Formats: sequence, structure tokens, C-alpha cells
Amino acid sequence: MSGWARAIGVFAMLATVVAGGAVQAQNSERPAFVFTGIPDQDEARLVERYGRVASYLQQKLGVPVRYLPVKNYSSAVTAFSNGEVQLAWFGGFTGVQARRLVPGSQALAQGAEDAAFRTYFIANTRLGLVKAADFPRGTAGRTFTFGARSSTSGRLMPEYFIRQAFPDKTPDEVYARIGYSGEHSRTIQLVQSGVFDLGAVDYTVWDLDTKAGRVDPEKVNVIWESPPFANNQWSVRGDVDHTWGKGFSDKLRQALLGMSDPVLLAPFGRSKFVPVTNDAYAPLIAVGKTSGMLD
Repeated sequence: MSGWARAIGVFAMLATVVAGGAVQAQNSERPAFVFTGIPDQDEARLVERYGRVASYLQQKLGVPVRYLPVKNYSSAVTAFSNGEVQLAWFGGFTGVQARRLVPGSQALAQGAEDAAFRTYFIANTRLGLVKAADFPRGTAGRTFTFGARSSTSGRLMPEYFIRQAFPDKTPDEVYARIGYSGEHSRTIQLVQSGVFDLGAVDYTVWDLDTKAGRVDPEKVNVIWESPPFANNQWSVRGDVDHTWGKGFSDKLRQALLGMSDPVLLAPFGRSKFVPVTNDAYAPLIAVGKTSGMLD
């Protein structure tokens, strides 16, 4: 090989090394990808749930991934809108709120169960009520607790169904006292203990808490199951491709849809995640406006 040929080969090798180093430097300079989720269960279970998701996403996306806990539903929306997090597991309504604040944001995936979600109305068993197909109008005058104020299955849709059953009346006019527990597991405990006669709860959390032995059937039972509606979803900000590279949001969607390990899915009460778009939540916008919860 001539000296000129060797020189060309050495130059090409050096160019490759320099380019590779530049790519590595660029990757190391990119910030961590941060996500959160609505606090729909107690903190210990949330940390377990999202810690596993963070490890999974970091492996699939090839970038540092971090979970940011939030105190309540509105904090999740705020963290998303101000850019503290780029991805969030929202309820149906909180997702609507968040995406309206961040143009270009997209719903990526929902649980297979979220396309036809349901709310359970539960009652302390001392009331002597049993499950029925019709809305329990006979519960008027009792005490009632919603979940979080911005919860789809714990507030928005239950209030909608109450207003349907009692036209021209607010929940405060139907029930003797109204409360807001903050999260679904807490709703169950408040009704089970007798602090409230009735409550509205996410059916998946009811099932999870029942399997975990946290529900005493001698003290609390389901008395009504709502019609279906769209609920939880993973939503991503519209600017992630700018920060993490073209096609990152598509890669993220595929990672979420590919989450098949039962250990990852079980804490969500979901069998798998399926594709979804913003259009699936248009009915919730209409309900939010009707109830005065959305401008």
C-alpha cells in the first residue's frame, strides 16, 4: 500500500472516531426524559409502578429516564404544561386539560380497558343497598364523596351521571354532604369506614384493591356501574422530537405499546396499552363544558 493510500485510510479512521465522539457528546448533553402520572393510588404503589416504567423506558429509548412524583391531579397538569415533564399518565379529563395548554401535544396510548372505562358507585353496606342496573336515585339525601376534583372516573363523569339522574340539580343539592377524597383508594376507605355513605371510584382501582385484600365486602359494596367512556392515556408534549431527535415520539409510542410484561402492567390494572389519538377524548370536552369544569 502506498504512503498516500495509508494516509487516506488513517484520515478516514480519525474522521470516524471524531464523528463517533461527537455523537456520544451530543447524547450525553441531552437532558433526562422526565415523566409523571396522576396520583390515583397510594404513594408506595405509585413509586413501585413508575420506578419499573422508568427502567423499561430508559432501556427502550436509550436516554436517561426519570419519574417525577406529583402531589395531586392538577400538579400533574402543571408539570406537563410548564415542561417539567414531557410525558404523563393522565386521566381522560386531565389529559384534555394538559393538551389544551401545550399545543401539539398528543395522546399516544391508552390501556385496552380505557376505551370503555367505567365508574363504580359504592356504598357502605349498612345502607342495605344491592347492585342494580338503574342509577341509584334512592341515595339522594345521603353523604357522597368524589375522588380528586379533576378525576374523570372519580369526579367528571360521576357528576355528569348525577346531573342526568337529577335534572337541574347539582350534586350538592342531591346529597346531604359532598366530599373529595383526592384518590380512589382513599374513596374506598372513606366509604368502607362509614365516613361517607357513598362514593364514586375507578373500577380498576376497586378491582386492584379487592385483589390486594383492602376491600372488606362486609362493609362496602358496588351498587351501580356507569355506562362506558374513554379514560386514562399516556400523553406527550409536542416538542420532544426537537430535544431528543426526529422520530423520538414515534419511538416512545412503540415502547409504550410494547409494554407487555405483566409485572409492568399489573399496577396499572391494564392488560396492555393500545394506540389512541386526541379525538377519542372529544366527548369529555363536551361533558367538561356542560358541567362547568372546562371553559
